[in-house]
Amino acid sequence: MISPASWDIVFEPSLPSALIVLLALAGAAVIAYSAWRGARGTPWRTAALAAMLLTLLNPTMRQEDRQPVSDVAVVVMDKSESMDVGARAAEAQDALTRVEASLKTLSGIETRIVTVEGGAGGGGESGEGTLAFGALDRALADVPRERVAGAIFITDGEVHDAPKTARALGFDAPVHALIIGRKNEKDRRLTVVEAPRFGIVDEQVKLAFRVDDTGADAATGGTAPVTISIDGAEIMKTEVAVGKTTEVSLALKHGGPNVIEIDVAPGPDELTLLNNRAVVVANGIRDRLRVLLVSGEPHPGERTWRNLLKADPSVDLVHFTILRPPEKQDGTPINELSLIAFPTRELFVEKLSQFDLIVFDRFKRQGVLPLEYFSNIVDYVENGGAVLDSAGPAFASPFSLYRTPLAAILPAQPTGEITLGGYRPTVTATGRKHPVTADLPGSNVTPPQWGRWFRIIDSKVDRGEVVMEAPGGKPLMVLDHAGKGRVAQVMSDQLWLWSRGYEGGGPQAELLRRLAHWLMKEPDLEEENLSASIEGTTLDVKRRTMADQTPPAVITAPSGKTSELKLEQTAPGRFEARMPARELGLYRVSQGDLSAVTAAGPLNPKEFADVRATDAIMKPIAAETGGGVYWVGENAGATPDIRAVRAHHEASGDNWLGLRRNEQYLVRAVRQVPLLSGPLALIVILGALGFAWRREGR
Repeated sequence: MISPASWDIVFEPSLPSALIVLLALAGAAVIAYSAWRGARGTPWRTAALAAMLLTLLNPTMRQEDRQPVSDVAVVVMDKSESMDVGARAAEAQDALTRVEASLKTLSGIETRIVTVEGGAGGGGESGEGTLAFGALDRALADVPRERVAGAIFITDGEVHDAPKTARALGFDAPVHALIIGRKNEKDRRLTVVEAPRFGIVDEQVKLAFRVDDTGADAATGGTAPVTISIDGAEIMKTEVAVGKTTEVSLALKHGGPNVIEIDVAPGPDELTLLNNRAVVVANGIRDRLRVLLVSGEPHPGERTWRNLLKADPSVDLVHFTILRPPEKQDGTPINELSLIAFPTRELFVEKLSQFDLIVFDRFKRQGVLPLEYFSNIVDYVENGGAVLDSAGPAFASPFSLYRTPLAAILPAQPTGEITLGGYRPTVTATGRKHPVTADLPGSNVTPPQWGRWFRIIDSKVDRGEVVMEAPGGKPLMVLDHAGKGRVAQVMSDQLWLWSRGYEGGGPQAELLRRLAHWLMKEPDLEEENLSASIEGTTLDVKRRTMADQTPPAVITAPSGKTSELKLEQTAPGRFEARMPARELGLYRVSQGDLSAVTAAGPLNPKEFADVRATDAIMKPIAAETGGGVYWVGENAGATPDIRAVRAHHEASGDNWLGLRRNEQYLVRAVRQVPLLSGPLALIVILGALGFAWRREGR
């Protein structure tokens, strides 16, 4: 629409302004001199000078065809998680409907509606709370600031990026807030005051938190029951004082991330239970692992074990090689031997429980260790310890380790035979599922791409799982659980050939690393393991199992809603599935006796730090811009009327809010007509000079 023509008089000087000023000063001096001399033509000279200056200024009549442009008003709709409390979402939608209807009655104002989304995929909005003013900036990114009519926020008032001053807005227009919720709401919330980021496994760490009952007339004092869990397993229940910081001590159960959950029971008045829970992830760090390596005799592979264990700075290795068994008597006095006496009682009685792993490397029963010490090792394993036996030829002899009380926990018994000849170790069908041997480098082809071994101690497996074998199905590596502990047997002493690179070598370091970590119960190497993680807005569930099938996983969202997720097999013994994770908070995944937890977004989001509706955050910016704050949650019919106001006029009242009319326009056409043309100006100037000459000539 083109508005009626607008007429203006403008000046477009024919000469530079400075030159016109100089001419004016010179002419004024001449006229002043004439007046001082009493010349009777001075008025006409003045008129001639004025006509000349006016001609040089070139007055022009300008006509513009103008097209008015609309002003822009932005409605910011808060749809963050705190708006899901109670009936806020429905009340906010009702208020938005009324605001839209009112805005449609105003001509010349363009309305833009932008939402502030929450959820796990909210990016910054999830991690930093409700960024409503960031959404406003994006909505006005392509709008000249002189066209902004104002902004209307429909929110519970929990806005976390409100500017400190109106200048930071970048525009001069009123900001209004329609507050959804109730005044003086009450709620119970849990706040983590101090949390460990890491801790030594099985050692105590401190956790500090506070329970608050908030509200205008919230009760003070009293206690609240709190439950603390690690990785979904409850470890503590306690009563804590409301309003005071509570410190508890707990121990991390394993290496890697330990998810610590703190839950407080509902209070007398609750807006939501989502802030009754806090989550802390503490990384468990194993103290130096203690490994006892007992070599029955010197041999080429002995250094392989030692180098592997000494290469890890977190391992404390105690290594003994039996160089002088009791039957070796050559008459040399003991005090002249440079050998260290084997501290058998200290190691296998007094300090046995301090070791995380015991390795027997080609051990031969030679009377060095009494049988009662082997009984101690059996008890050690059944109470949670770990034993690894790398068998040599002696295992098939009458001096076999199997002819000790250790036979109670060893899964493979010798047949008394030894097979010699080159062969390539292969991973069994069971081994392709087991985390120790699954996807070993070089195992994905037949035959495996690694070097040969040349000896195997024939054995019969009574229990456990055979994960590697030699030709003919002969067991090569057997893994088993014994009580609370674990046992592994390698039925060959040729593993060292891989470390020497014979025929290309093999994944010796990776295999032994996995084997040692499995024996020490690292969660990542459990045969039956359920894990969950969140990337962006996707929940990723992984299951490792020795079974051929697995049941659906039960997913519990932060809101408490449950659903089933069917897992698909991606590799032998490995199942995976994904699903959207749009809610912010802790997801629980369970499958039979296994469970896992993971968090979407920040562990303790600012969005739920305080979910009570408030006008305190929006009031300062609204007051500075001339806007208003209105509580409409209790009665959506109280939504204020919307009016268009001129600049510098009041923009808010008790039951109305104003949007500024900036009266901006676009110029579509311009026509100009000079008021003094050249001939007309010449006639006027010469006429004035002629009258001056005639007047002075009389």
